[in-house]
Amino acid sequence: MGPLYFDFNATTPVLPEVLEAMLPYLRDGFGNPGSGHLWGLRAREAVDRARAQTAGLIGADPEELIFTSCATESNCTALYGAFEDVISARLAVSAVEHPSVLEPAGYLKAQGIDLDILPVDNQGVVGLEAAKALIKPETRLVSVMLANNETGAIQPVAEIARAARRAGALVHSDAAQACGKIPVDVDALGVDLLTLAGHKLYAPKGVGALYLRRGTPLAPLLRGGGQERGLRSGTENVAQIVGLGAACELAARDLDQEMARQRRIGRVLLEGIEGLGREFMVMSGDAAKLPNTLNVGFKGLAADRLVEALALDQVGVSAGAACHSGGAVLSPVLAAMAAPIEYAAGALRLSWGRTTDLDGAKELLKRLARALEAAGPRT
Repeated sequence: MGPLYFDFNATTPVLPEVLEAMLPYLRDGFGNPGSGHLWGLRAREAVDRARAQTAGLIGADPEELIFTSCATESNCTALYGAFEDVISARLAVSAVEHPSVLEPAGYLKAQGIDLDILPVDNQGVVGLEAAKALIKPETRLVSVMLANNETGAIQPVAEIARAARRAGALVHSDAAQACGKIPVDVDALGVDLLTLAGHKLYAPKGVGALYLRRGTPLAPLLRGGGQERGLRSGTENVAQIVGLGAACELAARDLDQEMARQRRIGRVLLEGIEGLGREFMVMSGDAAKLPNTLNVGFKGLAADRLVEALALDQVGVSAGAACHSGGAVLSPVLAAMAAPIEYAAGALRLSWGRTTDLDGAKELLKRLARALEAAGPRT
């Protein structure tokens, strides 16, 4: 068997059906959607169709969806746009957010916005009571991701949103890792803003979207020609947008079956790891998690050595810690959940997807056994 890719939370391949949908708009369908002639009208029709497909995946109305270039742009638009017209207010974000939320939050703090960090428990899940205590009448926006990119832990966004609404705050959720993997419904979640990323669900890199509930105030991040209802100026990237729409439609078509299939792969992997004779810990092991994510820390080993050994065996995974001369440096997520250092220093994130099968999972276990032997002795 050839190379094994188990890093789907980092990025996904573009599926053949998605590429086929895009190709016409890289060839003859090159028109500008803002033009009133035949070429432009065809491009506009394609963008409108993709908007409906993408909105359908999250239970939104098409006119509530804004196309962006990526999840980072969507997150920055949500955070900066909510605070552009205020001098002082409060922002609350969880301790385990992606850097594309934490970094803008830090910038806003430097500009005078009061920042509250919602703590997580040892499963990496935001504590509801702690969140409620930190969401105040002065809180303008609460941003909590739907599913964590490192551990797969699913956050109680709907419950947090109810508390935020009682305080009069807006709610944003970075759902880049959740969309296409689990059901996502903006009304059930009660959010005002929600982020999607194309390359996390088999569309190409360079396209994303931001859901904006009708009536929610938001200032634009990019100003110019007034595209996307004046909230994201710039000529639309038609081919990429078409790809996102096709990927969302594909995800919605068989989500339940794909979730069940990927959970089976996860069970095979966990049972196989249990048989490798190494002491380990599953990060967020008691939390509700994405069906495609397993973050496992091997006691007494170094994650970077494991990643290197697997890479030499043509396996792609991610690490949860980096080793330096002063010792292991944990990821902010593992640090926030106070993961035991003896396990977290050897944490690997395995993530799989639509192109992964059981044979690949079983082969991964064989190569992981070899990597464990290469990385260090049994304890």
